[in-house]
Amino acid sequence: QVQLLESGGDLVQAGGSLRLSCAASGSISRVNVTGWFRQAPGKQRESVTTITSSGITNYADTVKGRFTISRDNAKNTVFLQMNGLKPEDTAVYYCNAAVVASSRGYFGSMELWGQGTQVTVSS
Repeated sequence: QVQLLESGGDLVQAGGSLRLSCAASGSISRVNVTGWFRQAPGKQRESVTTITSSGITNYADTVKGRFTISRDNAKNTVFLQMNGLKPEDTAVYYCNAAVVASSRGYFGSMELWGQGTQVTVSS
């Protein structure tokens, strides 16, 4: 089964740091664009940051200069280093990936979502 598994969410104080990880597993031939989204209570899911297979990154204005996305292509893993956390960063963080993979008799492009990991920043 092709899936994304996230880890690293926690409760931290404002100004603290966290590092999220997202590992893709299964019969994956290629991982294209990957990214992190977040959803706060009562709000829509929003894009936080993305990274292409060649390492080109994009960040939401709200996290520029504080968050850094990176990836280990050999391990099909993407990371999100979050520094200078603020209470408004509190949300469930979801990993997203566009992959080429094989699953249940199908081979081709797929969009995967992780199960989400909770990040809570206290003031």
